[in-house]
Amino acid sequence: MKGMKQISTIALSAVFLMTTGCASIVSKSSWPITINSVPDNAKISITDKKGIEIYNGQTPATLKLKSGSGFFGKARYQVKFEKEGYQSRTLPVEFKLNGWYIGNLVFGGLLGFLIIDPATGAMYRLETNYLNETLVKNNTTASAENQEQLKVYGINEIPQEWKDHLVKL
Repeated sequence: MKGMKQISTIALSAVFLMTTGCASIVSKSSWPITINSVPDNAKISITDKKGIEIYNGQTPATLKLKSGSGFFGKARYQVKFEKEGYQSRTLPVEFKLNGWYIGNLVFGGLLGFLIIDPATGAMYRLETNYLNETLVKNNTTASAENQEQLKVYGINEIPQEWKDHLVKL
């Protein structure tokens, strides 16, 4: 009876390991990210790689982002920072291969390597847990006379000294 218990424990463990992925067991498929800006309270919007907005809020913010985007698909996001009086800025959020995914070769088996971790997104992990951005002020203090301008003149509006330098095409 004792030998039978050991065999069933070993068999149960083998079934568990063969039906799960290594990264799915010891890791996760959603990762926390903290987003800050200088100055604070900038509006942020996060879009996925299809351009769909998945989050809208203000800095500072902490949220979880899914690492997978379909079977064997790595998630990619764009974080857009906006604040009145400042230039808007868009930064990417990238994921990379999770080291635990390679553990499938030893622990998770072929099922984890080819199906479970790729399907759950656990085969990828967030590259950085923090996104900090310093926004640049708009240059609205320059006067109109100090800015270069393009002005279009009619032929009758051009001063005579300019007409002397015109070339007929």
